[in-house]
Amino acid sequence: MSKDATEPSPSTPAERSQPNGQEDTSAGAPVEPTDDLVTTRHSLTVGDRELAYTATTGRVVLRKEVHNDGKFDGHLPKAEVFLTAYTLDGADPATRPVTFAFNGGPGSSSVWLHLGLLGPRRVVSGDAGDLTPPPYALADNPETLLAHSDLVFVDPVSTGYSRAVKGEKPEDYHGFQGDLESVGEIIRLWTTRHGRWMSPKFLAGESYGTLRAAALADHLQTRYGMYLNGLVLISAVLDMGTIRFTQGNDLPYALFLPTYAAIAHHHGLHGDRPLSEVLAEAADFAARDYPWALARGARLSAAERAEVARRVASLTGLDEDYVDRVNLRLEHLRFFTEVLRDRRQVVGRLDGRFTGWDPDAGRERFAEDPSLLAITGPYTAALNHYVHAELDYHNDLPYEILTDRVHPWSYKEFEGAHVNVADKLANALRTNPHLRVHVACGYHDGATPFTAAEHTLANLAIPPVLRDNIEFRYYEAGHMMYVHEPSRVQQSADIAAFLRSATPTR
Repeated sequence: MSKDATEPSPSTPAERSQPNGQEDTSAGAPVEPTDDLVTTRHSLTVGDRELAYTATTGRVVLRKEVHNDGKFDGHLPKAEVFLTAYTLDGADPATRPVTFAFNGGPGSSSVWLHLGLLGPRRVVSGDAGDLTPPPYALADNPETLLAHSDLVFVDPVSTGYSRAVKGEKPEDYHGFQGDLESVGEIIRLWTTRHGRWMSPKFLAGESYGTLRAAALADHLQTRYGMYLNGLVLISAVLDMGTIRFTQGNDLPYALFLPTYAAIAHHHGLHGDRPLSEVLAEAADFAARDYPWALARGARLSAAERAEVARRVASLTGLDEDYVDRVNLRLEHLRFFTEVLRDRRQVVGRLDGRFTGWDPDAGRERFAEDPSLLAITGPYTAALNHYVHAELDYHNDLPYEILTDRVHPWSYKEFEGAHVNVADKLANALRTNPHLRVHVACGYHDGATPFTAAEHTLANLAIPPVLRDNIEFRYYEAGHMMYVHEPSRVQQSADIAAFLRSATPTR
């Protein structure tokens, strides 16, 4: 990759906004936050093509309309949102797609999709059982989606370098609606400023970012009249009721079971049985007999209960007595802690292929997720180096990779109900029947199990004719399935094929 910095990063207070919108009093007057975008030019070889592209990175100021006593009082700054955009040089904006990408959390920056899968550069982090040692490395990504679409990576407020400005409350963005509106506003601003209203447009989200993307498809339509061509939902969760182990909600116990079986298979607890055979058995049991048994409760006969315990234990690699003692219900953190207890190991929540050692081998729930610990270091180092050294953007704030500072996250719009945006996605599809949806699932993802996504999308309130708008793809990896190199390569090809199929020809 080559780089040509064409717009040096501003360094004086008069040239750039202050971190976190703070006042600069060196000149005797407050300085209002302004965009501090930096542009650099690069090239990348993809197959037999040489891609020349422009990277623009920095913070964009979001503003609010203020009225006092019924009178308009101006557009005042409210937040600075960090983004990185890649545009192919010389491309026709009328036909060139643009994809807006973000991760989830809530509290996650976009670093994972940016440097793990979609961007023109990627981190070399290794994989389960073969992790790369520090100080890590960056490499060109010839599978980048930039070969097929311009890319805009967005960090929601309080993640990355994004912050509320002085005098504004970060908590206003730490919730479903505030987050939705601010990310939607950034998408509208970028689209307008770059003349891309007539471009094919896609959203790519991961984890909570899929919930955000589904809701944004509806929000962008209803608020701005912006209709999308497609959604890329990676490790999807649209209905929190499918993954929250709350009192009286037995649905997650069944929906997690195939994932437990896949993890058990990866760690050798199914002998030489093919994964496909194990998954088929688990999916069938989880869809029929298991939910029936959980619903029966004390009405199960002793023989029926024993048979259910045997089947669950056989699929998950756990002891039958343990399954019986937890009342046939395997909460996910309990499973990750229990399944390899005889080896004094725990498995990862984000990716059950990863293992680790807990300081207390007798505890019920592990202290930390070994899969998250394994990837945090490489991605953090890569992002901080990349933004400063290659994209020439400088900011003394810490880049918040994955922060707890957004919590508690507000779901006040769903008070008394599970957080569920399936209705918003269904409305977006009914309103825009050209909208396409690509769902990427990892078999070893213990955070957003693939059968939960299948369950939610199978129950969307859409007519049969729109069912073909939705496609699923599966990978033998976890939540960030691109950590697994064969999955990364295949997933890149799958998303590229989806964008091509969902982009109209002109």
